[in-house]
Amino acid sequence: MIIMSEIFPEAIRNLPEADIPIPGLIAYLSQDQNHQIVFMNFSQDAEVPPHSHDAQWAIVLEGKIALTLEGKDQIYTKGDRFYILPGETHSAKIYAGYASMEFFADKDRYKVKE
Repeated sequence: MIIMSEIFPEAIRNLPEADIPIPGLIAYLSQDQNHQIVFMNFSQDAEVPPHSHDAQWAIVLEGKIALTLEGKDQIYTKGDRFYILPGETHSAKIYAGYASMEFFADKDRYKVKE
């Protein structure tokens, strides 16, 4: 058994960092031709304003997120999953310590950090 002090193993931390301008966020980007998988870890609270994009699926690995989907609030914690439909307006309050693995159906949702 491997005990990790980091939420993500070295193989994930060696991925390119995603350029997502949210203070306290470190995100690693796995890019495919038709989608992206982003591994996110927040060291401080963050607010994400209302927006929409293609489909998004996530699993919460640590911490807590308050997600508002089409005006309905829901809290997700470790082990929970959520799915955002294509074009569905959503916003979030993300709490320090939140970590997730998130699938985006957009192939170019995020760019690699320069």
